[in-house]
Amino acid sequence: MSDLEGRGFELVKHNLAKERPSHELLAQLIDEHGLESVLSTRSPAFKALGLDASKLTKSRAIELMLSEPKLIRRPLILGKKKVVFGHVPAEYDDLR
Repeated sequence: MSDLEGRGFELVKHNLAKERPSHELLAQLIDEHGLESVLSTRSPAFKALGLDASKLTKSRAIELMLSEPKLIRRPLILGKKKVVFGHVPAEYDDLR
């Protein structure tokens, strides 16, 4: 997040474990960017649950992400013109 702060972005930070995104937001992100962008398949939570991303329906994936927010790829950065999933500093300039 310091990458964004150093570029002059005004940030509103949320702890996804305490302030979970809405079902509607997750559905919209999946519709627009694909499940593979939103779901963190490399997280220990994903591996511990023994999930297979190719067999998850959108509905089941959302249910899982809402119950276990560590399954959401982080940081989740919602810009005015673009969404960035994960730590990808090269994409931050396109957020304005």
